[in-house]
Amino acid sequence: MVTFDEFRAMALTLPEAAQEPTWGIETLRVRGKVFAMGSPDGDSVTVKASREDQAELIAAEPEVFSLARYVGRHGWVSVRLDLVDPEELQDLVTEAWRRTAPKRLVAEFDARNSAQPPSKAPTKTPEGHARFM
Repeated sequence: MVTFDEFRAMALTLPEAAQEPTWGIETLRVRGKVFAMGSPDGDSVTVKASREDQAELIAAEPEVFSLARYVGRHGWVSVRLDLVDPEELQDLVTEAWRRTAPKRLVAEFDARNSAQPPSKAPTKTPEGHARFM
């Protein structure tokens, strides 16, 4: 289980991430572009993903992931906070930020963290969860 505050904290640790209230919800942005959103009193959040990743997540765990309202046709995924694995959500938030942030900022992030960019396809954990690595 993840709280909205934990979700927001995950997003705000990423370089140049900022929170901005819009449309009656909290949007998380990098350089003005939205990569995640949700409501502090809601039971789910929405993150940016590719259509392919969206389809794989929904197929693997339909009780956790679903097509996001309004923006689902663009690949966005709705995530149930009470059912998602915290590490999996961290991976999804980071990948959403990567899809939105300028390439140079992503490269600087990778250089600072000495991490390889995650693959675009999720892998499965021993529990059967999809996870971006």
